[in-house]
Amino acid sequence: MMPAPQTAGVTADDIATRLDRLPFLPFHLRIASILGAGTLFDAFDSLSMGAALTMIFATFQLDYRSGGALISAAFAGQFVGAIAFGYIGERIGRKWAFIIALTIFAFCSLGAALAQSVNAIILARVVQGVGLGAEVPVAAALFAEFVRGSARGFFLLVYESVFTWGIFLAPVAGLACYTAFGPELGWRVLFGIGGIPLIFAVIAIFKLPESARWLASRDRLAEADAIVREMEEQARAKGRPLLPARHVTVSRGSTSLTELFKGIYARRTFVVWTHWFCSYFVSNGFQSWAATLYMKIGGLPVQYALMLTIITSALQLCGSYTLAFTVDRLGRVPWFAGSFLVVCSGAVLGALLTGPLGVRGWQPLLLCGIIMTVGNINGLGVYVYTPELYPTRMRAWATAMGSSFNRLASFIAPSIVGFLLAQYGSIALVFAMFAVVALFGAVVMATLGEETKRRTLEELSP
Repeated sequence: MMPAPQTAGVTADDIATRLDRLPFLPFHLRIASILGAGTLFDAFDSLSMGAALTMIFATFQLDYRSGGALISAAFAGQFVGAIAFGYIGERIGRKWAFIIALTIFAFCSLGAALAQSVNAIILARVVQGVGLGAEVPVAAALFAEFVRGSARGFFLLVYESVFTWGIFLAPVAGLACYTAFGPELGWRVLFGIGGIPLIFAVIAIFKLPESARWLASRDRLAEADAIVREMEEQARAKGRPLLPARHVTVSRGSTSLTELFKGIYARRTFVVWTHWFCSYFVSNGFQSWAATLYMKIGGLPVQYALMLTIITSALQLCGSYTLAFTVDRLGRVPWFAGSFLVVCSGAVLGALLTGPLGVRGWQPLLLCGIIMTVGNINGLGVYVYTPELYPTRMRAWATAMGSSFNRLASFIAPSIVGFLLAQYGSIALVFAMFAVVALFGAVVMATLGEETKRRTLEELSP
């Protein structure tokens, strides 16, 4: 679509006000579908190693330390990608940052499928991680900038639930690949599936619009106005009235890393970085190892170990939709602080059962894993919460910087789990570690978290 001539009198304030009047439209659904495909495969490719590891163990005869390195490899790249593409998303736009990220991680997934050694897999996963770390925060910022404030939590969480579907599908695909192809070929096919996002990268070039808010912040008002007018015309054609909205004022200024630590943003940055780190330290620290723990400690065959991870992921989906349908009524802070406390209780129970009480087998791992995984809806909620707390000029950058703490935690946690298992042979220590991290997250959110429900993005960042 060619940019329309600039409409006289259009301002960035006008663009933001008009966007907040729009009901949910097929236009929004198109954006969510394209971004959602990338987000689903981001989760799938990130967690596919957890499913593949059971098969790679058999192929290359790995120990716990090597397994931890394999899991952590992609997260090391994700740390770099999140930071780099946060900046790129502010400079060249959300759309092209998303497309480039999608292309990188899809190509590298194919590279991992063709690897002939553990070191080659690690290299492919590190580079793949750059794209994986970039995609979700950029996509979250882009979608948040199109959705009205009164129902933003609901729409963003329904959209972000595809991330949970990716987590669910990774062990399902892993089990299918193991059953159909055996351990030595199964993990290669599983990584090969991760190349599918190349198709969606091409679709995004032609069908994904740039953020109208970002365009307006760059004084590309004609392009922003054309996008908003297309949405308004679609609303009228569908008989959907424009919603009441008060005028908003867009804050101006250039993107700066240092602003994250100044004024009202200093406390917000500490809260969301803690939120990112603690939620993903627990979730990826446990989920990446879950199937292997069921097999190595619980004594289950590979196929049954993968089945248990599928059950846990399915229950996690239920938690995601519960959050989506209630977060705009109950609020972010009560949900997130409560979630951390549930995770902490599951981890404490795990430490007691597998430590002092001496319970063995896969049953305590499954019980406590379900409590921790299903309770930890913070990993999904943080993608909604972070973009709400920063203005358009730094939203992608701030979300990506926060997401880098997800990647840092996801890199550190699997390696620490592998170390504790190899050095001490104690799963109780692993659970105790998760309990401390989750408790810290709960305290920070409950005492310092800022409520954002039903407020416009511009109102939150004046």
